[in-house]
Amino acid sequence: MSTLPVPQRPPMCDRKASSSSFADAFDDARRRLDEMGVHEPDTDEEDALSPVPSSGSSAVGGEGGLASPAETVSPASPATPITVPVAPMADANGVADNFAFAFDIDGVLIRGGRPIPEAVEAMKVLNGENEWGIKVPYIFLTNGGGKFETERCQDLSAQLEIDVSPGQFICGHTPMREFADRYGTVLVVGGEGEKCRQVAESYGFRDVVTPGDILKANATTAPFRKLTDKEHANSRDLLARHGAEKLSDIVIEAIFVFADSRDWASDLQIILDIAQSKGGRLETRSETFDEGPPIYFSHNDVLWSAAHEHARLGMGALRRIVETVFEDTTGGKKLNTHAFGKPQVSTFEFATRLLQQWRATQHGLAELEPPATVYFVGDTPESDIRGTNAMNAKAKNEWYSILVKTGVYQDGTEPKFKPRKLVDTVLDAVNHGIRREMVRASGGRRDSVVETSLPLDQDTLKAIADGCVPPVEVREDLFLAEA
Repeated sequence: MSTLPVPQRPPMCDRKASSSSFADAFDDARRRLDEMGVHEPDTDEEDALSPVPSSGSSAVGGEGGLASPAETVSPASPATPITVPVAPMADANGVADNFAFAFDIDGVLIRGGRPIPEAVEAMKVLNGENEWGIKVPYIFLTNGGGKFETERCQDLSAQLEIDVSPGQFICGHTPMREFADRYGTVLVVGGEGEKCRQVAESYGFRDVVTPGDILKANATTAPFRKLTDKEHANSRDLLARHGAEKLSDIVIEAIFVFADSRDWASDLQIILDIAQSKGGRLETRSETFDEGPPIYFSHNDVLWSAAHEHARLGMGALRRIVETVFEDTTGGKKLNTHAFGKPQVSTFEFATRLLQQWRATQHGLAELEPPATVYFVGDTPESDIRGTNAMNAKAKNEWYSILVKTGVYQDGTEPKFKPRKLVDTVLDAVNHGIRREMVRASGGRRDSVVETSLPLDQDTLKAIADGCVPPVEVREDLFLAEA
């Protein structure tokens, strides 16, 4: 269903009524139009693959989130439809209290370390630079990791030209902090240098071992991997640290892959060694191959959007290799690993808790209930869309999936997991979500196949611009059918 464009704002003229009295008068006019069966076009298009046109942000609206007609209706055309915005439900501070956004990062907001152009504009729209003048709460939910959340927020703040707080940010390994009290000695894999060890220790993990520690203790563990002098110096002496005589005295209670591996061959070898060990004891072999510790991956993305024109292999690919090689080297034994991140519903539930806290601390909204609708914007059908749809099926509130064309998804292909909406960019996603809420707030009908808009002549437009409510004469030939 197509929609007519919102007219651009002309210069303001003096009002002849106060904003409150005008709002009451305009409500009376709208009721009269409703009685005649005239409605604003409904933008809640549920056709999963129906794209919306690219668009820029609109100007900020008037007082209390309700823009005056003088600011939104241009008298330039005698066939201008009634499109005076009605603000979605907002609190006294102009913050939307019944919906919010959540964003993937790579391929949606950032690509190859650089912001996607429309992403900066989208953030401005959410922060109040829209035609309704409302601010919309939002969080970031990415499968990426390998750094402190504070570092990722600093990077994202600079890229998007906004202030991003750790209180609105989740990366792939963030939920792992809830396991810090469950396990003692753990192996942490991935990332650059000692960063992931430092992140794990900041979460409260008490004894963090890295592949470098194991290679330092026994260089023959990975025949083709030699530690650099810096890596050797930074890696810890396992025997001295644990007061052990031999490596088999050291027990790994769990394996956590925090970030993408920088050396798949050696990391794969070490993960498989521990997976096939006797109860996690280093350099031992189980006879039954079912005694290894649990293995957790921070996400399961096989592909991700980087600077290269084609998507690159991600942690999900390493996970599949670990499981496949384990089966091949144990005579067919199955290895069950675990993954956080998207599309796991537990990660979206974690995001819900974070969003509730963020809305309360940053915007003063009630923390007891999540927003009625969360719009999740992603670029990967297999993780972003699949996870959002699964969360929507389970959650009490609505999770609305939007797929953009700027990342992993290839335009023109049929996604395996279908979004509620397919758009070109994140800016289109934001505009679609806010417009959908505006239509809901204004009583727009969702079940209509055909909608009508009422064109206004010059005298009527001038009266509205002056703050008056003109009598409406209905003429059959003036209605424009919406396909």
